[in-house]
Amino acid sequence: MPVAVCRHLPRVSIRDDDAAQLDRAAEVMKDLRGRWGVCGGWAIDLFLGRQTRPHADIDIAILRDDQGLLRECLAGARVEKVVDGQLVSWDADERLELPIHEVRVSWPDGFHLEFLLNEVNRATGEWLFRRDLRVRRSVDAVFSMGRGTPHLAPEVVLLYKSKEPGAKDEADFAVAIAGMTSEQREWLREAIERTDEHHPWLDRTGMNFET
Repeated sequence: MPVAVCRHLPRVSIRDDDAAQLDRAAEVMKDLRGRWGVCGGWAIDLFLGRQTRPHADIDIAILRDDQGLLRECLAGARVEKVVDGQLVSWDADERLELPIHEVRVSWPDGFHLEFLLNEVNRATGEWLFRRDLRVRRSVDAVFSMGRGTPHLAPEVVLLYKSKEPGAKDEADFAVAIAGMTSEQREWLREAIERTDEHHPWLDRTGMNFET
């Protein structure tokens, strides 16, 4: 299968069509004056440095407070919020508050992105888990903004995926967990335990992967 090295991903081999899609997503986001990162399954592959499975969509996380800055990057696109599972037009001067956290954006040629609004405590510099605001992590640790395409840290991606995980979520957990640091695995274990003390991933986050 043909692969390409995405120009925004200097160390990651990606299938040709997918590399073009990721490049376009990065181009859309290049002028955002705030934190952002690819999330979902693509974030796991960006963390690992290789594509492990096909992906249907590109999901991007931003901080809720930066939603106005996001609108500035979406000229010419159709922008809709998700309300009770339905797509509703998002007015340019409207601020989205919880429980709304999902935005769908599409362009006339069919390109589309999904944006997820993440909670933040600006005073402490902490990202907050939307489903349980007691779960927190440094914004700097959550958003990997270094070389290549920005992406969410794997422990945060897996925390989201831990709710009723399907086959793709299980696959992402299996490939990511061994590559994470002991600190990342411990944070994930404690975060999952807050919401489900019997979750099947708990034992595996505590395994020793050191060689």
